[in-house]
Parts: sequence; C-alpha cells; structure tokens
Amino acid sequence: AVVSTQSTWGAGFPVGIATLIDEVGIDVAAHVAEDLQKAFGSRFGGGNPEVLKGLVEAKMMGRKSEKGLFTYAKGSKERPVNQEGMNIVKKFATVAPAATAGDEDIVLRMVTRFANEAVASHQDGILATPLEGDIGAVFGLGFPPFSGGPFRYIDTMGASTFVDHMRRFEQSYGVAFTPCQMLVDMAKSGKKFYN
Repeated sequence: AVVSTQSTWGAGFPVGIATLIDEVGIDVAAHVAEDLQKAFGSRFGGGNPEVLKGLVEAKMMGRKSEKGLFTYAKGSKERPVNQEGMNIVKKFATVAPAATAGDEDIVLRMVTRFANEAVASHQDGILATPLEGDIGAVFGLGFPPFSGGPFRYIDTMGASTFVDHMRRFEQSYGVAFTPCQMLVDMAKSGKKFYN
C-alpha cells in the first residue's frame, strides 16, 4: 500500500491510493467496490475484496476512526503507517507476477484501467466527447492534470501502445484489463481522439 501510494502520488495523482481510501473511508471504499463488482462483474474485479472487508471488521475505517492504512492522532499532521492495517493487507494481498510488479507497472495498471473505463463511457454514449471526459477526469476525479486527461493520455501514448500494455496486464490479471472495443479499433487504425 505504501509503495502504491508513493507511486501513484509521484505519477501526478493529487494523493496516493492508500491516502485516498483512508480519506474517503475504508467502509465506503469497500461498499463501492462491492457495488461496482455487482454491476459490472469481472470487468471491475482485481485484488482481493477481503482486504477492505478485513480492515472494516477490525474497525479500521480510515481517518474518521483514526486508524486505516495510516494512524491519525488529533492535532498531529503525522500519519505513520498502521502496522495492524498492513498485517491485514498482507494477509489478503494478491501477489503481482514479477513481469508486472514494478512501480511503473503499478501506475500503468491503475491509469490504463481508469482510461479504459473513460473510453468505454464514451463508446457507450455516456460521455458525449473526449474533451468532456478529460475535463471531468482531471477536475472531478483527480486524473493527473499534466496528462490532459485519460483521452489525451491515450493519444500521447498512442492507442496501439496503450492496448499493448492492457493486453500484457490482461495476461497476468484477467478480463479487468481487457481493452474496450473502441480502443482496439483505434489501435488498429492509428486513429486519435484529438486531431
């Protein structure tokens, strides 16, 4: 969790994933993860849901309970890693295959899933334009602003390279990394979201 937090924060996200989960509330994150899994099935799979459930059962809800992945003391800005929480994470953690376990891949796995869902939302007519998705992702969801948003990120990387990363992750982690059809088509054609 700490490596992931440092990697995501260093990649341009406003806060790391562990901090985000602690701030939102681990109980809320567990509920959202369960609802997304029910609604979208294996597309929203990945990791072990028992990690969040274990933290909730141990009354580690994040900042609001003063314990989550970090510990919080009133009046202090310090927030050391919560070793009790880390023991729960380690107990249920899935081990990433060595080929996709580096810090760069941790960030790429998060960003490619995020961007793939943005494109799927455009493909399904939920987002009218890529610009709408980029603005919403950067200002509303904290996508790294320097990237321009998930659609510009894909254009900069190239859809073919992006899909290649997703296919590599798909081999290790399954259908949660299956690129949506629009991306597959763009990878073949070389088309971009912006001209």
